[in-house]
Amino acid sequence: MSKVALWLQRHEYRMFRFVNRRIQHTLLDVFFAAVTRLGGAAATIATSLLLAAFGHGMLRTAALQSLVALAASHIPVAVMKRAYPRQRPYLVFPDTVICKNPLKDHSFPSGHTTAVFSSVLPYMYAFPVLGFALLPLAVAVGVSRMYLGLHYPSDVAAGCLLGTAAALVTIASWM
Repeated sequence: MSKVALWLQRHEYRMFRFVNRRIQHTLLDVFFAAVTRLGGAAATIATSLLLAAFGHGMLRTAALQSLVALAASHIPVAVMKRAYPRQRPYLVFPDTVICKNPLKDHSFPSGHTTAVFSSVLPYMYAFPVLGFALLPLAVAVGVSRMYLGLHYPSDVAAGCLLGTAAALVTIASWM
């Protein structure tokens, strides 16, 4: 491995350990356990389906864009998880703090982070003021994945990029 790759890997592990081991607190345990669910399939799909079914005007359009972006973003996630079979951090580092019932599939990229970013960006585009709440929420979902021992920082970053790209392409092609 090159010096640059080793340097990046060492710093990624340090960042992961900081989020996963150093900032542990009972209140954060509760917060991140709840927030991480907002990036799951059930929450992202159900929210957008409900808003598409019962919303009107720009809200309905944003919900439909969100559903399309969610679907489109998870194709590369599925492909990348097979192409880059990276073990989850808790399987690599025995001292990792993990959540109940940790996932066992591959780590790269983070599907929850992809889902939340692909899902919230259409709403932020339609209603920019929502960005003040939705963007920190999406970032919190990404951080929760590291806090719970399920993803490395690069998994979360890749999920953020995939979700953002899917949402931007969906919004741009809608016009």
